[in-house]
Amino acid sequence: MGIEEAPSGFLLTTVENLAGYFRKGSLWPVTFGLACCAIEMMATGTPRFDISRFGMEVFRASPRQADLMIVAGRVSQKMAPVVRQVYDQMPEPKWVLSMGVCASSGGMFNNYAIVQGVDHIVPVDIYLPGCPPRPEMLLNAILALHDQIQAEPLGVNRREAARAAEAAALAATPTSHQKGLLR
Repeated sequence: MGIEEAPSGFLLTTVENLAGYFRKGSLWPVTFGLACCAIEMMATGTPRFDISRFGMEVFRASPRQADLMIVAGRVSQKMAPVVRQVYDQMPEPKWVLSMGVCASSGGMFNNYAIVQGVDHIVPVDIYLPGCPPRPEMLLNAILALHDQIQAEPLGVNRREAARAAEAAALAATPTSHQKGLLR
């Protein structure tokens, strides 16, 4: 029996805090830069901004070694299956950070070729606005994700909650199809 299958109770609360602390301190991001936001994401790894103080100094080239996907830039319809495939290849638990307004909502590209939000492909945990967002903003979003990971529960209901959240995100109406947005 692993830590994920343990029943909830008094002892599990302290185990949850300890597991959350270790998980947030060992995030390994996967390289997934699609446009100009990727330059700012790469700048975060330089000594000036020093992402290594959070234990994330190496961006993984393989999704099987990563647990954080930073989608930086606009996602085209042709690239959407690749984004989903990389997400599916990541081991559990995994998190997604949508970096930039193009990844979050399609940005200024409101047409058929660009996905109007990466949350229609994969479930997103943190949205980072900006065009392009600065490295300081990415560090702040990573700290917000750390807080979210620290508070994440363990147990048998975690997988069902994650699947339900993913199904709700994928079934959501795209912003381009919502009433009142198009004139």
